Amino acid sequence: MSNTKTRILVSVFGIPFLLSACYLGGYFFLGLVLLIGIISFTEYAALSLNKNSRPNIPVSITAISLIILESYFQFIKSFEVLLLIIILVLFLTELFRNNGSAIHNIGASITAIFYLGFLPSTLIYLREFYGQSQFVYSNGGLLIIGILATIWVCDSAAFFLGVAFGKHKLFPRVSPNKSWEGAVAGFVFSMIAMIVFKSWFLEFLSWTDAVSIGIIAGTIGQTGDLVESLIKRDANVKDSSQIIPGHGGILDRFDSLLFTAPAVFLYLHFTHNIF
Repeated sequence: MSNTKTRILVSVFGIPFLLSACYLGGYFFLGLVLLIGIISFTEYAALSLNKNSRPNIPVSITAISLIILESYFQFIKSFEVLLLIIILVLFLTELFRNNGSAIHNIGASITAIFYLGFLPSTLIYLREFYGQSQFVYSNGGLLIIGILATIWVCDSAAFFLGVAFGKHKLFPRVSPNKSWEGAVAGFVFSMIAMIVFKSWFLEFLSWTDAVSIGIIAGTIGQTGDLVESLIKRDANVKDSSQIIPGHGGILDRFDSLLFTAPAVFLYLHFTHNIF
């Protein structure tokens, strides 16, 4: 089967599952975010080996899981306390590991915990901020779906218009095939997409919110893609893994979302004071 057919087949089955989890929320969405965080960490850990770094897998996976679970259940109600516990345990357990450079290992572990624990946890806040009322709970799911769809539109516009019109390299040291023309196209289409989605199924958003989220997806989202490209280039690999046939790894598919979600979270926090 050709790569294009494989990609289409995976999308046909994968996208409905993804959107259903977003819309249903609750444990369905919590499970999805946990999967994203944990599987992305396993990919990140494999990339780290290429740089002779060995993150503490048991502590990192436990920390990532606790951070994401805390964002839903709020059993500790303090990320500062949770982070303090994680850092102490991480440093203490490294004393008993005789596995390469302690500096590299601790650095890789901390980076993974922030990148794949704290950033995905903001997805839970976005999904849950409308509360549990049956009349508005689905709005959180629609918001996540709108953000996902906007990122997909951004990526598609950046790729196709970049291929057609790209002449000026965006960041050749990190991603030599990306162009400024493609980045601008992605930015413009992100705003257009959110404006369309606001009229279609995100009517609960204000126009200011819709445009702002479009701007965030078109800038911070593309930055997230560049950050993941930087990590992969440093590890000398093309994809984070081959877990999704024709699409690469989980980290490849959600790199933009991992940066867009916390940026939207911060926007809502400072403009609506809802968290």
